[in-house]
Amino acid sequence: MSHREWSVQDGKNRFSELLEGARRAPQTVTKHGKPVAVVVAVDEYDRLRRLDRFETPTFASALLAMPRGDFEFPRASAKARDFDL
Repeated sequence: MSHREWSVQDGKNRFSELLEGARRAPQTVTKHGKPVAVVVAVDEYDRLRRLDRFETPTFASALLAMPRGDFEFPRASAKARDFDL
């Protein structure tokens, strides 16, 4: 089944189907018409947990990680654009 949204009652009555659907795509469970939970496959849950632990470096830490010293960086050879003042 390709159900993506289940009421609590339907989910309880057809739990095996709900789990099979979760192996293919996240399944939303609703109560009184409002989403209350999402059932996902274990591999998707593990992937999300790894992303949760992934830490994006801050701008400051990226600047501090730049090489230090008397390095010469090559200049870009681009022609300046014409403009009127």
